[in-house]
Amino acid sequence: MAAESAVAKIAQAGKYLSFVLGREEYGLEILKVQEINGMMDITRVPRTPSYVRGVINLRGRVIPIVSLRDKFKMPAVEDTEKTCIIVVQVQFEDTTLTMGIIVDEVSEVLNISDDAIESPPSFGGGMEEADFITGMGKLEGKVVILLDIDRVLDAEEMRS
Repeated sequence: MAAESAVAKIAQAGKYLSFVLGREEYGLEILKVQEINGMMDITRVPRTPSYVRGVINLRGRVIPIVSLRDKFKMPAVEDTEKTCIIVVQVQFEDTTLTMGIIVDEVSEVLNISDDAIESPPSFGGGMEEADFITGMGKLEGKVVILLDIDRVLDAEEMRS
């Protein structure tokens, strides 16, 4: 069932915020982005998954923060002056949650047309773990991995 829903959810043309993790560039729908902040003090929360860095106080609101490097099982690196927190709106069932994701660097807003988007490649039987990839944006000799942030930040998984 997961493979069917992943195939049905192909990225659509539109504006995407692009960001970098390691040497790869990713994009997420601009309408999901609430704001972009530099790194700030993060309060650790015990007994949370390893990719949950903790919470921040953002103008009086407590926002959970997820390290996408950790979530994607990438090697850890030191935060730099380019490291950012992208605050996003995540849809889970009938609830909208505000969460932050830590990325190495925010790049730009891309306008990606339908003809520049391809379906995610098939990697065999293990693609259920990457069902949050909705497409590949082909732009000026590079590929941008398009993400469904709702699936990346699966609220049910965060609770476990």
